Amino acid sequence: MRLYHHPMSSNARRAVMTAIHLGLPLELAEVDLMHPDDRRRLAELNPNGKVPVLADGDFLLWESCAIMQYLAEQTPGQTLYPPAGKARADVNRWLFWGAQHFAPAISVLTWERAWKGITGNGGPDPLEVARGERDLAECAVVLDAHLAGRQWLCGDSVSLAEFAVAAPLMYSEAVQLPLAQYANLQAWYQRVQQLPAWQQTQVELIAQ
Repeated sequence: MRLYHHPMSSNARRAVMTAIHLGLPLELAEVDLMHPDDRRRLAELNPNGKVPVLADGDFLLWESCAIMQYLAEQTPGQTLYPPAGKARADVNRWLFWGAQHFAPAISVLTWERAWKGITGNGGPDPLEVARGERDLAECAVVLDAHLAGRQWLCGDSVSLAEFAVAAPLMYSEAVQLPLAQYANLQAWYQRVQQLPAWQQTQVELIAQ
């Protein structure tokens, strides 16, 4: 299997971390998102023009959480994605919450405080920064409350939910995400950062 990715994409990192944790070999193909030829070839694989994309023979799969689920399904005996209905639904809940609420809130701030300048689109818009911080605070309250008295998001062990929800936090320091006050969230994030899959996908991030 081949995964088209970029190391600074938190969505792609979700998939790479999943494969590492599962011990599943992947051929990694890095896409230069700043190069028009690479972007054109990416659009041929994914009509949305985004990473990651998984190629398993002639089967192409995009959307990071779908890729994570697929990789887990290819690994007999894995525990990241439990087979029991309620346990799996619980993991799915956090995959969808991360994609629908948490990551979009963070993405506003990563765009305004980092990628906007890197791509030549000007400086941060104070109104957008305020919107991102407001949306992120709403999510952080939910996540912090859920993690009270818990080591992991779902059950007693690491699941796909950890990689899905934690991945965009890779920008915490670079764009100064306002999350220091959420003690349960911070303690959980520190545990995630100790996982080999996280450490093996760490990259240096520089904000504008």
